[in-house]
Amino acid sequence: MPPDRSLTESLQAALATSRKAQDKDRTLLLGTLLAAVKNRQIELRRDLTDDEVIDVLRKGIKMRNDAAEQYDKARRPELAERERGEIGIIEDFLPPPPDPEEIRVVVRQVIAAGATDLGRVMGQVMPQFRGRVDGRVINRMVREELEAR
Repeated sequence: MPPDRSLTESLQAALATSRKAQDKDRTLLLGTLLAAVKNRQIELRRDLTDDEVIDVLRKGIKMRNDAAEQYDKARRPELAERERGEIGIIEDFLPPPPDPEEIRVVVRQVIAAGATDLGRVMGQVMPQFRGRVDGRVINRMVREELEAR
C-alpha cells in the first residue's frame, strides 16, 4: 500500500483491478469487505481511520476462520480451503505482524512492572499491538509467561 493512499482507497483500487481482470471470486470478496467498511462508516457517521478499517478486516478474517473450522468439522475441506484462501487475500491488506519475540518482551515487561493477572496484562499489551496481531496470539503468550512465574 502506498503511503499516500488510505487502506480504503487501496481496497477500492484492488476491487477495480480484480473487476478488470474478471476475477469473480476476488471481486466478490473485495466488494464484501468494502461493504463492511461502508457499514461501519454509516454506524459511526464518519470516515474510518486505517486502524478502524484494519479492525473490520480482522473481523472478516475471524469470521472466515470460524467458517473454515465449521467446514472442517462437516468434512467439507474444499469449502474450508476456499475460506482460508480468502483469509490470505485479506491479510495482504494488513500491516506486517510484529516479531513474536517483540510481543514476548513487552509481555515480560508488563508482568515485571507488577501486572500479575491475565486481564491486566492483556489490557496493557493489546493497545501496543492493536491492528497488528490477533489477540489470541497475545493471550497465549501472556498465559505462557504467567504460568512460567
